[in-house]
Amino acid sequence: MQELGKIHQLIINLGAHQAAFNLEVMLMTWIVMGLLLVFGWLCASRRTMMPGRLQVIGELIVGQLHQLTEDAMGKRLARTYSPLICALFMFLLISNWIGIIPHMEEPSKDLNTPLSLGLMGFAIAHYVGIRTKGFKAYISEYFAPMFFMMPLNLIGELAKIVSISFRLFGNIMGGSIIILVVSYLTYNILLPPFLYAFFGLFVGAIQAFVFTMLTIVYIATQAK
Repeated sequence: MQELGKIHQLIINLGAHQAAFNLEVMLMTWIVMGLLLVFGWLCASRRTMMPGRLQVIGELIVGQLHQLTEDAMGKRLARTYSPLICALFMFLLISNWIGIIPHMEEPSKDLNTPLSLGLMGFAIAHYVGIRTKGFKAYISEYFAPMFFMMPLNLIGELAKIVSISFRLFGNIMGGSIIILVVSYLTYNILLPPFLYAFFGLFVGAIQAFVFTMLTIVYIATQAK
């Protein structure tokens, strides 16, 4: 239980301010990106007419996510944004699953990771909205149906970042805490394997998919 709440930080003094970096999250994030690069290289380097298991898995993931993106955004935007959506889903999936490995921690259980991804999706969605509708039409939507609704519409847009980020953070962090507490109480013998299977594999996959689908919906909504 001693590791609960423990954070390994690198603190850099910047004059009157300090910059704190979570070393564990940074390391785990680079490991996740390394695993994805290796997986992508293995899938792409051995392409054949009779695909092997890795190629089938890779093509299935890319194909399904591209189809979901195309259904929501249309063919034109899907060609641009489906690679981003695929990379986002794979990153979140491995980030949520890596905690199953002993001595590994999920980058997504640190709020900075889902919050930064939520901000990325928010920025891309509104960029798409401005390009698709034009700046004047985009801004006018914040004053609909009456001009005094602008603050509420603005808060509603910002609330999307909080909603999508805290949902992922809360589920992954909550699962980690439950596994840690139950493991301590049962001396790591009884329930932990089942909890790892549920919170690590099932909930991790569901939350990665939900986060990705909400990002697709936000971008598609702004494009209309």
